[in-house]
Amino acid sequence: MTSKDFIIREIEPTDNTQLAKVIRSVILEMGAPKTGTAYEDKATDQMFETYQKEKAVYFVVEHNNKIVGGAGIAQLDNSEDNTCELQKMYFLPITRGKGLGTKLISKCLEKAKELGFENCYLETLPYMKSAVKLYKKYGFSDLEKPLGNTQHYSCNVWMIKKI
Repeated sequence: MTSKDFIIREIEPTDNTQLAKVIRSVILEMGAPKTGTAYEDKATDQMFETYQKEKAVYFVVEHNNKIVGGAGIAQLDNSEDNTCELQKMYFLPITRGKGLGTKLISKCLEKAKELGFENCYLETLPYMKSAVKLYKKYGFSDLEKPLGNTQHYSCNVWMIKKI
């Protein structure tokens, strides 16, 4: 199975239930806490609606008509500057190691540039090692403290990239 077996497309209303399951199962698989993460976000159950705003987009990864991953960008909450946040990037095991993370980040950053953002911020957890490695490879650098206010107080790795 290669990346050609997967489709990356914008989210649709019918993706909500499957995508919420993907996000929560990856959080549990990684041993991340349910509190202070996307696990308990109201938006996790309403991903299509959450990204129907100006300067926001969410892409899903589909395999055999099933949602197996996704990532999006939106204005960083409580931030005045022109910074978007790479949000809710989660992949089921079937999608990993096929270059899809790179493709998805590229797609998100291209869209962010189109929308006029200058920087992209993200938050993650230190034990999501392959994600941190991917972000660094993609040019994200570590920050000493969080930006904006994502309410994900359990996430203690903060990174940024100039677009």
